[in-house]
Amino acid sequence: MSKPSPPLLLLLLLSATLVATCRADPEPVQDFCVAAPRGDGESAAAFPGLPCKPASMVVSDDFFFAGHARAASTDNPMGSGVTPGNVEAFPGLNTLGVSINRVDLAPGGINPLHSHPRAAELVNVVAGEMLVGFVSTAGKFYSKVVREGESFVIPRGLVHFQYNVGTGPARAMTVFNSQLPGVVIAAPALFGAEPEIPDAVLAKSFQVDGEVIKLLKSKFRK
Repeated sequence: MSKPSPPLLLLLLLSATLVATCRADPEPVQDFCVAAPRGDGESAAAFPGLPCKPASMVVSDDFFFAGHARAASTDNPMGSGVTPGNVEAFPGLNTLGVSINRVDLAPGGINPLHSHPRAAELVNVVAGEMLVGFVSTAGKFYSKVVREGESFVIPRGLVHFQYNVGTGPARAMTVFNSQLPGVVIAAPALFGAEPEIPDAVLAKSFQVDGEVIKLLKSKFRK
């Protein structure tokens, strides 16, 4: 097999560079872009971010967020509470490509199986101990009991969970490389979707009787 000629090689390199550049996040063109307030029912804009608040109206509090100072309620069937710190709650994050959540788990509580389609996640346990795990596209399960001061990383888009295996409450701060990572919680997405996923599709997918699917749907129907 002959080697590419120098002009062809240069063209290939330039094409690869162009593709990589197009796929990368755009570089910021200002110091910051605090998200402007949105009206009721107005959804988040597509990447790279929400419209900017006029710089003349930006104040120090736009870069401050106190939402993680208090624990979220864990008085629910999962024994868990998540306090999001994404751009919708923290406008100063707009276009910066980062966000942070607080996860509170009661003893035996779980942040159930879910995925973040737009971000990897770094879990840092602040109190207690959690079993943190994810499943790769090859079907391999990776997990670790993570204790206070320790961290575990979850690759982008993979299904994962956090489960309190200690005797007391547990707390973690989870950091994302997206201002709005998105979340798909597995069970409600499958069994509580609107409109419903047909019972036959779910029964065939999970290789169970249709009555099992009806039971599961009854747990997640709104």
